[in-house]
Amino acid sequence: MQTGQHHPLVQLARAAIEAYVCDGHVLSPDEAPAQAGGQPAGVFVTIHTRSTGELRGCIGTIEPCEPGELRGCIGTIEPCEPDLALETIQNAISAATHDPRFPPIRPRELNDLEIDVSVLHPAEPIGSPAELDPRQYGVIVRQGTRRGLLLPDIPGIDDAETQVAIARQKAWIGPKDPVNLYRFKVDKYT
Repeated sequence: MQTGQHHPLVQLARAAIEAYVCDGHVLSPDEAPAQAGGQPAGVFVTIHTRSTGELRGCIGTIEPCEPGELRGCIGTIEPCEPDLALETIQNAISAATHDPRFPPIRPRELNDLEIDVSVLHPAEPIGSPAELDPRQYGVIVRQGTRRGLLLPDIPGIDDAETQVAIARQKAWIGPKDPVNLYRFKVDKYT
């Protein structure tokens, strides 16, 4: 397990992933390698590969990973758990084992993972993409019950139009369909 130099929420996410992937054990907050408390909030856990050679792919497709390639990302817009530690644990396990784009992480991959934890600030409604800065704000697009979210500061997403377009695709909302837009900031820990 890699700890020490990482933020306590990242240490907690890594410990939760390792416990679940290796033993099927759901970590409790009091088993955390470092104190990782905080007010309830939405949390996204993002997992990337560190080096090449590991395998990834959707079911039926296996191919080598590139360094820094996404390996899993799942989160909640608003808190579903009574505290930040539990939210992080649940979303870390989900990112590692339930992201439908990838097969579940296997024990042999654990040492090759980079983990980020993004704690979401409450979202605020905005009138247009002109009020977005993709380096500073994440975006939520909403149409009825469909919602798409994109975190801020994603490499390759340099303008608000691209950010909104990708969030629309994630929610299966057409490019010309009317939507409500929201922006939010995150505290990102690595």
